[in-house]
Amino acid sequence: MHPQLRGWVDVQRTHQANVRLGLTLAFVAGATNAGGFLAVGQYTSHMTGVVSSVADQIVLGQWALAAAGLGALLAFVLGAMTTAWLVNWGLRHGLHSAFGLPLLLEAVALLLFGLFGAAIGLLATLFLPLTVVLLCFIMGLQNAVITKISKAEIRTTHLTGLVTDLGLELGKLLYVNRHPRQAPVRANRDKLRLQARMVGSFFAGALLGALGFKHLGYVSTLPLAVLLLLLVWRPLWADVRAQG
Repeated sequence: MHPQLRGWVDVQRTHQANVRLGLTLAFVAGATNAGGFLAVGQYTSHMTGVVSSVADQIVLGQWALAAAGLGALLAFVLGAMTTAWLVNWGLRHGLHSAFGLPLLLEAVALLLFGLFGAAIGLLATLFLPLTVVLLCFIMGLQNAVITKISKAEIRTTHLTGLVTDLGLELGKLLYVNRHPRQAPVRANRDKLRLQARMVGSFFAGALLGALGFKHLGYVSTLPLAVLLLLLVWRPLWADVRAQG
């Protein structure tokens, strides 16, 4: 394929493309997570909290809430499974858009989130649980995409691991090497910069997502869907041309 047609999600990719895609998806994840919280009252990318909540609700005898939490967990897992199915199917068929197919599905799911969100006020009992499940599916879908593309070097929907690694690198950066005969402790500055940028991108997305949802409502999901479509259109167009 001509180099100008290669997008960030093309099968033929570079480390720089992985980083750019990771930063962009971290922004989308932050915006979706923060906007989703304002919509449904809970964060949908933090499976540690979901699993802990399920355990708490079981102990307290809140079986309906426990079932809801289990549904959210299964939706996240299903999202990751869907990414595996789509990417492996695309690779088997030699598609340039193999890694872009889950993001295309995510763009559609974000539009559905907007539709479900608009209906929450009308039929909250029905659409609120569906919206939570959809958001968890989106988070699992997206996190699996960048995990698979970067060979598990980059994750975008939760920050616990990122902040932990950031703390480790900062600790090495500020470590005072007092013994010249021993190998010095050195921080991986490239990794440190990447982690800081990922956290910053997620925060920026969360801030803008919360502001957008507060002032615009569910229509604020539209720019996120468009951004994802911009990421995948080049390899998709290349596949369409190849089929033609």
